Amino acid sequence: MAERTETESRKLLGRLRDAMAGDHAGQERLDKITHLIATSMGCEVCSIYLFRDDDTLELCATEGLNAQAVHETRMKLGEGLVGRVAKYRRVINTPDAPQAVGFRFMPETGEEIYSSFLGVPVQRLGETLGVLVVQSKTAREFSADEVYALEVVAMVLAEMTELGAFVGEGAAMSARHSQPVLLRGTVAQEGVAEGHVWLHEPRVVVSNVIADDPVRETERLTEAVDTLRVGVDQMLSMAANGDKDQQQVLETYRMFANSKGWMRRMSEDIQSGLSAEAAVEKEQSLARARMSQSTDAYLRERLSDLDDLSNRLLRILTGQGADTGAEMPADPILVARNIGPAELLEYGRSLRGIVLEGGSVGSHAAIVARALAIPLIVHAGRITNDALNGDHIMVDGEQGIIHLRPDDMVATAFRDKIAMQAAAQERYSAILDEPAQAKCGAVVKLDMNAGLMADLPSLVSSGAEGVGLFRTELQFLVRNQMPKRSELSALYARVLDAAGGKRVVFRTLDIGSDKVLPYMKPNDEPNPALGWRAIRVGLDKPGVMRMQLQALIRAANGRPLTVMFPFVAQFEEFRAARREVDKAIAREEKLGHVLPSKIEVGAMLETPSLAFAPEKFFEEVKFLSVGGNDLKQFFFAADRENERVRKRYDTLNVSFLTFLEGIVERCARTNTDLSFCGEDAGRPVEALCFAAIGFRSLSMRPASIGPVKSLLRRCNLEDVREVINAARERGEMSVREDVMEYVKAQHQT
Repeated sequence: MAERTETESRKLLGRLRDAMAGDHAGQERLDKITHLIATSMGCEVCSIYLFRDDDTLELCATEGLNAQAVHETRMKLGEGLVGRVAKYRRVINTPDAPQAVGFRFMPETGEEIYSSFLGVPVQRLGETLGVLVVQSKTAREFSADEVYALEVVAMVLAEMTELGAFVGEGAAMSARHSQPVLLRGTVAQEGVAEGHVWLHEPRVVVSNVIADDPVRETERLTEAVDTLRVGVDQMLSMAANGDKDQQQVLETYRMFANSKGWMRRMSEDIQSGLSAEAAVEKEQSLARARMSQSTDAYLRERLSDLDDLSNRLLRILTGQGADTGAEMPADPILVARNIGPAELLEYGRSLRGIVLEGGSVGSHAAIVARALAIPLIVHAGRITNDALNGDHIMVDGEQGIIHLRPDDMVATAFRDKIAMQAAAQERYSAILDEPAQAKCGAVVKLDMNAGLMADLPSLVSSGAEGVGLFRTELQFLVRNQMPKRSELSALYARVLDAAGGKRVVFRTLDIGSDKVLPYMKPNDEPNPALGWRAIRVGLDKPGVMRMQLQALIRAANGRPLTVMFPFVAQFEEFRAARREVDKAIAREEKLGHVLPSKIEVGAMLETPSLAFAPEKFFEEVKFLSVGGNDLKQFFFAADRENERVRKRYDTLNVSFLTFLEGIVERCARTNTDLSFCGEDAGRPVEALCFAAIGFRSLSMRPASIGPVKSLLRRCNLEDVREVINAARERGEMSVREDVMEYVKAQHQT
């Protein structure tokens, strides 16, 4: 960029700073800014549009258009040229606005006499706050230098908006981070919680946006980048013999940290009048905008790496580390873009809830949240931009809704919901020691799922009869290296001790798909859920399986031991795994170790193929546990991580229930113990239907045992089966509505 343009840009930013100085109202500042920009750029019109809600832009200040249109002219996202700039986060530069794609005439503004149009998004860290527009009567396309200058000004406006410089009357000029916000996400762990926000990564506040001394700012930037490079090199040296994936990420960091293009763009921003911090954040905002528009997964990952590196650079420049001195609230609800399992375990049960901008229902964080019984919502939009430490927040993990800074009416309704759930829990405590016996006399065994030692006290408090699934992979996922056999043996022994003689089903290592060990290089698979995972990994890497089996045998120390292999797709896989158990027992006996008093070996039925295995398989396997989460996605060919399809198919679909009935019948013929394990087992209506078609054992999260038991005790399973059969005979797609009508009738009697 030419020095002349950079100098003019600095002059304009200096004037803007002066305009924003002093004790002026927000509207007065905006009016001064539009006048300054129009004058400096030689344009007849400058207008600023800000969002009044997620979908509506409002004209908040103008130089050149009709003054009466201010706060009256509004347009939807994507409507008109201004709406298109906001929606697509792209510059629109046209010499003939009325002929441009998407143009919409706003007669109240008097803009019909202006031909040229230049609009740039006012955005900060990927969030669009509004649109800055200049117009002129002369039909001309604005130069690249002029576009760049307006982008720099837009960046300053975004920072000033964030800092509350333009607060005034009306929704469009309300103070940021003060209004109630409703966000929707995806439920990864059910439950409801109220508390206050605790940001996992506190936002960096850039208060000095405009700088007078570009030489000094360039020096500050250079020093900070040098510090960043040294830090990245040190991290690479430490990871040299460790995790290959971590090395790959750090290599990407080093590539960006040494990028001449990145450094050049930030230096140009400084020459235009921005401070070093503002220059970094400008590039970061552009990266986030590109990230949100990109459909290329690899490019999104690289842009995410650049975003993370920018955060590190901003912390060096501002001195704002992760420890801001803020005190964690007594009722923290963790808010983060994403978080690893080890970091989440460090917080432990102190958290009331978790809200993630990214994540997935099968992520490591989700696994830990389920183990800790903490409500978790993922894919929660722009939560890290909207939330501040200490903000009041309510998390509805039943509906996937987050209320940030809720108003009194919402808060009251939410607390009523919590109170109703608490009252229900009180009712459930009255039947804590009672069996889950239906009116017809059938008894259903209710077990709990677990994965951490911290889960085991729930065996007593929930009324669970045992642990139907103990996830052993958590101890592998939260470490940076393979755990030792002695460590695993000690842990498994403590689990059995805590169970107090109740049956614990240990599921062997279930990794792969969305659960990749930090120290195991993932395979580049087009569809990991259908790839190298669980039992397939165990059989291909028998050393890991043998080590875990030995640890389990030693932990039993003469007590009964129950082992279950995950994701078995065919009989031979189970036989091969069973042979490994026999080898482990023989080896332990040879070493003189105490053997389990008895050992049960079962499998998880998570693939439709296993339901059609030879009869011999059902005779040999001691027990089967239907893994509902995986089985349902494979049965319907609907990825449970894909929001577009995962909710299309109902668990109570007649086809799925008929398939499950076939499994129940085969197990009954061979006298094979059968249970259903998964999220659906903990949903009362679904659990009722499973029991009605013959399941006599269900395993679920501890909090679900009370509601499931309560409903089972009020219903007659024979009647429910008749309802299911009647719906099937009528050709219904799902039995849900019919069963719900039956359940409502039981409430009324």
